[in-house]
Amino acid sequence: MSEQALKIGVLISGSGTNLQAIIDAIDEGRLNCEVVSVLSSREGAYGIERAIEAGIDAHVMARADYDDPYVADAKIVEIMDAAGVDYLVMAGYMRKLTPVVLDAYPNRVLNLHPALLPSFKGAHAIVDAWERGVKVTGVTVHFANEDYDMGPIIAQRAVEIYESDTIDTLEERIHDVEHVLYPEVLQLLAEGRIAIDDEGKVHIK
Repeated sequence: MSEQALKIGVLISGSGTNLQAIIDAIDEGRLNCEVVSVLSSREGAYGIERAIEAGIDAHVMARADYDDPYVADAKIVEIMDAAGVDYLVMAGYMRKLTPVVLDAYPNRVLNLHPALLPSFKGAHAIVDAWERGVKVTGVTVHFANEDYDMGPIIAQRAVEIYESDTIDTLEERIHDVEHVLYPEVLQLLAEGRIAIDDEGKVHIK
């Protein structure tokens, strides 16, 4: 990879499958990024083991750290600034970021959402889409801002819901798409091909 690899910090809360997809894409030469720090909002998250195995600087926040979310986010900024990150990447991070982080990295915090925003916002998007009976759902990558799941959309990919699907098979296929789309978007960032206009819309060069 080039010495100009984009430096990213990854925020997780769970198993870290999207983190692993990013690590794999880097290792395979498909993604010109370097994961310089991983932070988990939960103790015992398997994603931390993935980070350690890959030789990545890893941090864990305890539940008590979030008693004051502004103090917690200030700690996140301190850790990520020390690592020299260019972008923050939320990969299954289950806490809402405050302006402390968002203002430190304006239009440089990415989020991955398992639905086609603005439909099915929130933490239960896959189940909500399934229960609503829609025939197409999908995955959205967007910049995070103070409006939950409402930041500028970077990319979306549809996932058709089949008659033969169960909620488990649908969730698996959505995650499969996430693991492809997120590294693709990060590569666009690494190539300097993503821009936001004055109206807050994202354009791919």
